[in-house]
Amino acid sequence: MLKKICITLLAIITVAGCKKDPGLLVSPTDQYSTNNYPASVNDLQSILAPCYSNLRDPGLFGFNFLPKALSNSMHVVNSLYNGDQAWNEMANTNLTVGNSHSSDAWQAFFTGVKNCNVTISAVALYNSKYAKPADATSVNLILGQAYFLRAYYYFELECLFGESYITTSAGADKMGMPLFSAIPSTLDATQQPRSTTRQTWDFIESDLKQAAALLKGKVWTGNDEGRVSEWAAKGLLGKAYVFTQDWADAKTTLLDVIQNSGKTLMTYAQYHDSFNGNTANEFNSESLFELNIDPNSQGGYGIYSGAANATSIDGLIWAPWALGGDGTEGGAFPLGYGNEFLHDQNVLRFGYNIGSNYALVPNPNLKPGGTSYKNPALVMDPVYKAKALAVRANQTADPRLFVNAMQPWVDSVKFDGTNYAPSAKPNTFAGNTNVYGWSVRKYAPIFYNENSGQGNFPTNEVADAWNYYLLRLADVYLLYAEASIGGGDNVTGLEYLNKVKRRAYGLPINTPSAVDYASLTAKTSAINDPVLGNNPLYYERWAELFNEGHWWFDVCRWRIGKSEAAYYGTAINVNGPFQWDDTKSYVWPIPINEINANSKIKQNPGY
Repeated sequence: MLKKICITLLAIITVAGCKKDPGLLVSPTDQYSTNNYPASVNDLQSILAPCYSNLRDPGLFGFNFLPKALSNSMHVVNSLYNGDQAWNEMANTNLTVGNSHSSDAWQAFFTGVKNCNVTISAVALYNSKYAKPADATSVNLILGQAYFLRAYYYFELECLFGESYITTSAGADKMGMPLFSAIPSTLDATQQPRSTTRQTWDFIESDLKQAAALLKGKVWTGNDEGRVSEWAAKGLLGKAYVFTQDWADAKTTLLDVIQNSGKTLMTYAQYHDSFNGNTANEFNSESLFELNIDPNSQGGYGIYSGAANATSIDGLIWAPWALGGDGTEGGAFPLGYGNEFLHDQNVLRFGYNIGSNYALVPNPNLKPGGTSYKNPALVMDPVYKAKALAVRANQTADPRLFVNAMQPWVDSVKFDGTNYAPSAKPNTFAGNTNVYGWSVRKYAPIFYNENSGQGNFPTNEVADAWNYYLLRLADVYLLYAEASIGGGDNVTGLEYLNKVKRRAYGLPINTPSAVDYASLTAKTSAINDPVLGNNPLYYERWAELFNEGHWWFDVCRWRIGKSEAAYYGTAINVNGPFQWDDTKSYVWPIPINEINANSKIKQNPGY
């Protein structure tokens, strides 16, 4: 599976033959048929497929979840677009109960839970009616994948909508998620109250343990490379233990992944180019759980195209800007919508210390024949540019800045699949020396134009060209560091922070180096940052996993939202300073539609 997974959700309904009166149905229309389906392992594979394809739902990684909801909540970006109220609420972490992005995520994650429960039920039916002894291995692998994916969907739900995280001293009795271990057979069965936080995490951990056992030893190859494995299950289980501060179990589980999975950190060179569509880097040595994206060849608008292999269009929103065809910043254009660019505070947080103030000066190499992106009349001040290049060469800023962002006039984008143009500030900021205006690079179309598909696809279409890492080994290393520190082993914790940092600087990960942190309160790259500036654990999770959707969970479980709001200050699409509220902002509201539909569910405090 799942390199070419079909996104069409399977309706497992058996109808009567065409010769019968359409009014004479064999089975109830409001239930899944169990008359003669599933009758084969292939049938079970078809039922499993929606468990994966649901990840590409427009409310999840198909479109809205990363670029609109999380990137604004985490202040990865600043916004040039002010037409989406839900988006603006995310930026201000001041959501209403009708926020469309949080509501869509709730619905899509629970659809994933439902799809997994359908699969688990189908396996039970198949085993009772049709299974042969030779099927056992294949059936168990299907069941293991369904358990993992159900746990993943509940993991995300609990982190977003659960009332509180569990600490070693509190939180277990707070409101978690409504738990569905089977398909509701009646309307009353859909009316589930919220279980406790502890019950929710126990459910997640149980599913992951079952998944790891059922998937044990299986190595996927070829078109099955995108399936989850024993090590994905153990990695996510270790993460669940960290998020509930079960340090002992976290250390044991995560060390098992580190030592026995066969996974290793990528080199920096590979890491640098692993987020923008280089197919040679897909399912690499670091990847534990990866959402495969196959740009479809049928045209259309990404996830909305209706194509069987519909894909993601997240990059449309944070597409980088290119110097205009007339060679000016004022004529700059985005390789997509270009609604978002890197929040300026992130440039500082990565340690870039030469400021944003540079002049545009006459091009000393101007050629006759008219100006263009290849022959601009003005260029970045050469003195400033030399300093900017020295920052990279001397690594005086964290090298991960250049994995995650594109610097105007220094970096280039392949805007039509053939030609490169200098990256530019959004044209709104042309000539404004008080704004960095760097474009997003990670998970952005830097080698083609999302508006037309030029240079990437056989037909003009809007779609992404890169896989999304949902769990990778660097995350496991940092979780293991946190679990070690939480359990009192600061030496091991510090070493694993340094392993991740060494890779970022292109150094051997197991050899002490000059860039190592000397202590857990050592100075980091973050400039003028009272929280991350002297906290390597916090900084490394922020820098290493930047714009991958994890930082929001870290902010909430560490309860550093108020300091994050103060550090970033505001956003273009927010009126005044960020209005962080410790009594509600750490938790998304239960959607109003769910409150209206489920009489037994309770809203989160503050909403």
